[in-house]
Amino acid sequence: MKKSLIALIGIVMAVVSTQSVATNYPCSGKKGGVSHCENGKFVCKDGSVSKSKKICTTNSR
Repeated sequence: MKKSLIALIGIVMAVVSTQSVATNYPCSGKKGGVSHCENGKFVCKDGSVSKSKKICTTNSR
């Protein structure tokens, strides 16, 4: 019982931390990630421009 509870807590913590990382990354989720940088803004793989306030450089990915 104790081992299963510890395992469950570990799984929940892993899922929560993964979601928080995805939320803080430009173009996360349905946008498919960052395609490239244009004029200091992240362009997502779906073609939209990220609303992130972070400024990217041509090297950003």
